[in-house]
Amino acid sequence: MSCHSTGTRLLEAENGADGIAMAGKERPDLIFMDIQMPVMSGMEAGKSLKQDAATRDIPLIAITSFAMSGDRDRILASGFDDYLSKPIDTRELPMLVEQFLAKGA
Repeated sequence: MSCHSTGTRLLEAENGADGIAMAGKERPDLIFMDIQMPVMSGMEAGKSLKQDAATRDIPLIAITSFAMSGDRDRILASGFDDYLSKPIDTRELPMLVEQFLAKGA
C-alpha cells in the first residue's frame, strides 16, 4: 500500500513469519509489530529480526494490548526499540515515527 501524498509506502504482513520474510526483502525504515499474531508471535518474530544482520538495525516498535506492570520492560528486553500499548494514542504515534525516522536519516 502506498501513500502518494507523502511518499510513504506502507507494507502489511498477515503474520510474524510473513513479516520476517517481508522485512528481509523490502528492508523497511521502521517496523511496527503486534505482539499477538498467528503463525509466529511478535516476540519470536522480533527476536528473529534482531538476530539477522540484514534486519537488526531496523527500528522495531511493539504494538500490544499487554499493559501490565513489567510488560514494557520484558518487551524492550527482548529486542524491541520501543513499545506502544493499545489503544494507540494518535498524538503519540506520529511523534514516535518521526523520532525513529530522524535517527536513520
